[in-house]
Amino acid sequence: MRVLMLKQKIIVAVALSLTAGCAIQPTGPGDSADRRGKVPEAVIAMAAPDQDVATARLVPEDGCYWYEHSGPVETTLLPLRTANGNRICTPRET
Repeated sequence: MRVLMLKQKIIVAVALSLTAGCAIQPTGPGDSADRRGKVPEAVIAMAAPDQDVATARLVPEDGCYWYEHSGPVETTLLPLRTANGNRICTPRET
């Protein structure tokens, strides 16, 4: 009986630790990665059609613009691309 209870506790602990990694981290109101609609007109002009530039934002970690793609199951951030398929990024400092 004691072994069964120990196994149940271990299973619960493992399940909780696995699902804890699935939580979405909330962003604060000043987070620059959450500034929608702050995309320069030049970037919008370069963007290929069929991308939601209204949700586009500059992600500081990589210096590129990303937009939200709403799929049938989930909404995913995808890189904003030109008609040629190139990612739209800010110039890197050297």
